[in-house]
Amino acid sequence: MSELKVLTMGEAMAMFIADEPGKLEDCFSYKRYVAGAETNVAIGLSRLGIKTAWMSKVGDDSFGRMILKTLTNEGVDVSNVLVDAFNPTGFQLKSKVEQGDPVVEYFRKNSSASKISLEDFPLEKLPLTQHLHLTGIPPAISSSFRELSWEVLNHLKQKGVTVSFDPNLRPSLWPNEREMINIVNRFAEEADWLLPGMKEGEILTGYSNKEDIASYYLELGVKFVVIKLGEEGAYFATQNERKEVPGFAVTKVVDTVGAGDGFAVGVISALLEGATYQEAVVRGNAIGAKAVMSSGDHEGLPNMAELEHFMKKGVVQSCLNYR
Repeated sequence: MSELKVLTMGEAMAMFIADEPGKLEDCFSYKRYVAGAETNVAIGLSRLGIKTAWMSKVGDDSFGRMILKTLTNEGVDVSNVLVDAFNPTGFQLKSKVEQGDPVVEYFRKNSSASKISLEDFPLEKLPLTQHLHLTGIPPAISSSFRELSWEVLNHLKQKGVTVSFDPNLRPSLWPNEREMINIVNRFAEEADWLLPGMKEGEILTGYSNKEDIASYYLELGVKFVVIKLGEEGAYFATQNERKEVPGFAVTKVVDTVGAGDGFAVGVISALLEGATYQEAVVRGNAIGAKAVMSSGDHEGLPNMAELEHFMKKGVVQSCLNYR
């Protein structure tokens, strides 16, 4: 794992998950984890043996040190993470649910990650990598993080680096829906591999069926569009191939948050290994299914032996919900 294959960037937060179901204000005890779409992907890829670096800022506080320690222990390269002495690491509270999606409350205003700018990471000093993975969260956090994300994207594309993009829509972080759609689509159309959920695709394109959503982005130049379909699995499209791929059986849904990041791990890792598009989607479905059966955003992401064992159980319609 000496050669860096994937670079990703975003905000990581401390996450506190309630120990019992109910309203957050009624809960007295929580378990602490690390949360962040991009850190989930970095950890998942690292567990599969793919050298991955995460680029960001954390506060000079216990949350920031916990995040760095966790990523380092997972084998993720954190040499491009800055420590901010003036702004704190964000955190979130997440409810425990027995069905459906949990309630998540964020405390990230003026966080260290929101203060990231192009001055922090000069383009000429970016690490050499084969692939860049981005989500729509950094562009929503602050205008300075948006600028950095855009410049990194274009700089690495010019060097022949492949790009995957997960819209990961967070409407509460945007001034309005129109701005969210316009900016997220600017990033989406620059991707080689695009990974929206069905609802995200509807919002971003205005189309209500998967075929039209995929065609919208293919016509803009995206090479590979994968639409996550919840319990139906996923649908993918290229200029030459379109296919729906069913999901894997889930014995018990524990926590749906992070399943989409697991799906991204599967698709990205498989494609970097030279798999076909269909094989990549099958692996994405498998890791997404594994992810929903554990608490925490990345705790259920498998290593290669665990993944291979799980995939041998067979492909069926599943009850997982991708976010």
